Amino acid sequence: MQLKQHLTAVALAIVATGAFAQTVVGVSWSNFQEERWKTDEAAIKAQLEKLGAKYVSADAAGSPEKQLADIEGLMSKGAKVLIMLAMDKDAILPAVNKAAKQKVPVVAYDRLIEAPGVFYITFDNTEVGRLQARAVFKLQPKGNYVMIKGSPTDPNANFLRAGQQEVIAEAVKKGDIRIVGDEYTEGWKPEVAQKNMEQILTKVGGKVDAVVASNDGTAGGVVAALTSKGIKGIPVSGQDADFAALNRVAAGSQTVSVWKDSRDLGREAASAAVALAAGKKPEGAKSWNGGEKKIALDSRFLAPVAITRDNLDVVVKAGWIKKEELCKGVAADKAPAACK
Repeated sequence: MQLKQHLTAVALAIVATGAFAQTVVGVSWSNFQEERWKTDEAAIKAQLEKLGAKYVSADAAGSPEKQLADIEGLMSKGAKVLIMLAMDKDAILPAVNKAAKQKVPVVAYDRLIEAPGVFYITFDNTEVGRLQARAVFKLQPKGNYVMIKGSPTDPNANFLRAGQQEVIAEAVKKGDIRIVGDEYTEGWKPEVAQKNMEQILTKVGGKVDAVVASNDGTAGGVVAALTSKGIKGIPVSGQDADFAALNRVAAGSQTVSVWKDSRDLGREAASAAVALAAGKKPEGAKSWNGGEKKIALDSRFLAPVAITRDNLDVVVKAGWIKKEELCKGVAADKAPAACK
């Protein structure tokens, strides 16, 4: 009996000292209302649970100011490591610096945060841009191009645009391609992309032959603008493999959605966060200094996949989307192989 009481006392003492304390991982979302982040969250949660860590989160709902308060709140809830999807790469720096002072490691999730000690994990966004432009250029190697960029506060917008330019640069130089519109999209908002596209169409009298849009949300805005003007069949790019976008690819109103399997990204980010909390280097980390400030960061880049009508079966077989959802409303006589 005395031995049992002694062992119980030892166990309680261990718990009290935190030897078995669960690692709390705080996740700060920039704009959780976008479809894809729900997939990322599910993957992060599942991996943290598998690793015995606890998930706490907050959604800034598109507000850089709220994100600062959110991160403060996550640390007050005991977060020992933070995964940050930055709404604004510069506005978030005070929170990153505060975390550093409290020795709370930071994972820059999908969007670059340039600050010493940050671990940056994303897909190769320059390659995403290349894949987008290649798919559009293959169908439309000449004519008037519109470039619909991402948010001006997100470094990914410029990485994507750089990759796109690599593909079309020679054709632009020769005069085969004329860029008649090149606009950022505040907050990556589809309605902003739609407005920008409508203004460009008005400016050029509807004479647009191709649109390189930087994600599926902006692509949706572009397609809406084109449709309202009665313009159909011109190539439009996107990324993220949003269900609505994949349905547009199947139906023919969008040419490509570059798939970044965010289940992989979420899982790897969760593993990296737990490793950092334990004072370890994340698996696969390599030094990278490709940002504007040229700050060397430990980073990891995952490979993207271009999804077109020719390989839509890839996302179905991977369990990303169900065939019924992919092919909803697609005319049988115009359906891609994945819908037959």
